[in-house]
Amino acid sequence: MKAVSATARRARLYVEVPEIMVGFDTETTGLSSRSDRAVSYGFVVYESGTVTREEHFFVDPEIPISAGAQRVHGLSYDTLREWREDGRALGFAAGVNRAVSLLASEISRGAVVVGANVALFDLAMLSSNYQWVHQCSLSREIDLRRVEVIDVVNHDVAIEPREMASRRRGLPYLCQHYGVTPGGHDALGDARAAVEVFLAQVRRNRQSLLAPRLASDPDDPVEEARRWLQARKRKVVG
Repeated sequence: MKAVSATARRARLYVEVPEIMVGFDTETTGLSSRSDRAVSYGFVVYESGTVTREEHFFVDPEIPISAGAQRVHGLSYDTLREWREDGRALGFAAGVNRAVSLLASEISRGAVVVGANVALFDLAMLSSNYQWVHQCSLSREIDLRRVEVIDVVNHDVAIEPREMASRRRGLPYLCQHYGVTPGGHDALGDARAAVEVFLAQVRRNRQSLLAPRLASDPDDPVEEARRWLQARKRKVVG
């Protein structure tokens, strides 16, 4: 059996749902967050676990789309150019600016950003694309170091660390594992699916907290979550 890193063992388990969450996802020209660009953005806002707002728009990336990416999301360079001409897609700079504006607006209200590999890919790509457009850092408008981000893939590693090396632990697999309707490589659908996976993960974590346990391991994320809940209750009562 493969060893589990101390970092993975200490990863936080969520047992409560943040009041405001914004699911965020992009479809892109390729797999590099540094050199590729977004071709569509999806945002879905949840308040108290309920969808209150959705945004989905397409972008002419103004660079070629790789064959692999096109097979995944079905969007071609020519199609997006045509959509831009008739108003169904934004230009590259306009798309970046709209995405940043939407995200900054929700973060200013205290929203937590939720997605699958969202920090390493989607937010990293948004930051890179912003730099491309404005020749300055995204931190001018959003300081990502101060934004709470929930990556449902990392959260699943915390829940089941023994499978952390599995290559299948992506959003499609997590949707199947938690009984969530998959997004189908559509930016809005995947943004919504990621939040629904997180809600299912929280329900599972709560069930685990209620289950009887034979021993208490201080490094067990479930035990850590139980201690956090007990401390929170003491604070509220006090």
